[in-house]
Amino acid sequence: MESESVTTPFGRRPMTLALLLKQRRGEAMAAGTTRNKWKLFRSVCEARAGLGVTDRALTVLDSLLSFYPEDELSGEKGLVVFPSNAQLSLRARGMAAATLRRHLALLVEAGLISRKDSPNGKRYVRRGRDGVIEEAYGFSLAPLLARASEIEVMAARIAADRQMLRAMKERLTICRRDIAKLLAAAAAEAVPGDWEHVTSMFQTILQGIPRAATIESLRPILEDLEATREDIANLLDLHEKMRIASTSESQIERHIQDSHTESISESEPSFETRQRQAAGQPDWLLRSATKPQKDGLRAQTNHREESRFAVGPRAGELTSFPLATVLLACPDIADYGPGGVIGSWRDLLTAAIVVRSMLAVSPSAYEAASRVMGPESAAIVMACILQRGECINSAGGYLRHLTRRAERGEFALGSMLMALLRVKIPAVGRAGS
Repeated sequence: MESESVTTPFGRRPMTLALLLKQRRGEAMAAGTTRNKWKLFRSVCEARAGLGVTDRALTVLDSLLSFYPEDELSGEKGLVVFPSNAQLSLRARGMAAATLRRHLALLVEAGLISRKDSPNGKRYVRRGRDGVIEEAYGFSLAPLLARASEIEVMAARIAADRQMLRAMKERLTICRRDIAKLLAAAAAEAVPGDWEHVTSMFQTILQGIPRAATIESLRPILEDLEATREDIANLLDLHEKMRIASTSESQIERHIQDSHTESISESEPSFETRQRQAAGQPDWLLRSATKPQKDGLRAQTNHREESRFAVGPRAGELTSFPLATVLLACPDIADYGPGGVIGSWRDLLTAAIVVRSMLAVSPSAYEAASRVMGPESAAIVMACILQRGECINSAGGYLRHLTRRAERGEFALGSMLMALLRVKIPAVGRAGS
């Protein structure tokens, strides 16, 4: 190991406390420390930004390492190299002498090498009679070996940061592409929405991307872009669900119109109406239950001038109720209608399909309910389930249970609506008394 005596610079170069500290740090290495000089040099190149050295300075360090005779740097051996300026310039790809001195000083300042000046400032070696080096004057590589662990950790961290930055740039590029194509799809499909504002906001975010991107500068931009992409995708997904729901509703309506139906006589109340009369429900609800609905699904029979809701051959199909009554009992369903408003039975059917998906009710369970109860009654049941969501653990299981009861003729939709109405309007509970 090198002598622990202080080495002051030759000539006019001053001695500083920082230089003394770097010498001491170069001497304070653990016994038995060794490194392959070229692997350690690659780590220095990787950690160049953290060490504060230039690429030209690394060229000079590469040249100095080439003068060390062995591949392994060891603290047990001499670590001083002593090339002349002419030899060092030659191995540094013909670097000019003034440039060479400047980069040597930069390596010393960075704490990668230290000077060990001779009495006359020359670089040379003194050997014994057996040819073994007794004293060498030149540049010591001891600081480089002493900082080997620090340099390797720094290089690993910088490599990880570079990999993370590359991954963030890739995510940002994909996110930009996704948003641009989603906006193009929205325009091509004529999806309703304020897409000009979204496009303007997208361009504003892109203008904030710096030329020299860093992890810290890209992170908030990437978060904004991903949030924008998610919002656009949700809007398009909701539009597609509403379109599918509208298509399904049209198919159900055509199926009902083509089926053989039996008209309800206005003078003869249905089984559901008789149940409500027995339960002592108010007359205004009984009258509205049997009145034809302008916005409901209608069964047309023999081209009659007046249409009424029909009770098909399915035993469990229920009598429908006025839309206003349903919305009064179940106001929460309105939030899921087109534009947050329900103005017709078509809107209610659309909202029911959205709620079905939100409550994780399987399509088969909802189709079975529509087949047994009728599409309007199934939609009303979904609205009631949504309204009582805090009291129902499994919406799908509860819907199947009600469907089975409706098949047996044991389910009264009016009772469910009246229970919710009593909560909303306490006077309703006293109207029949």
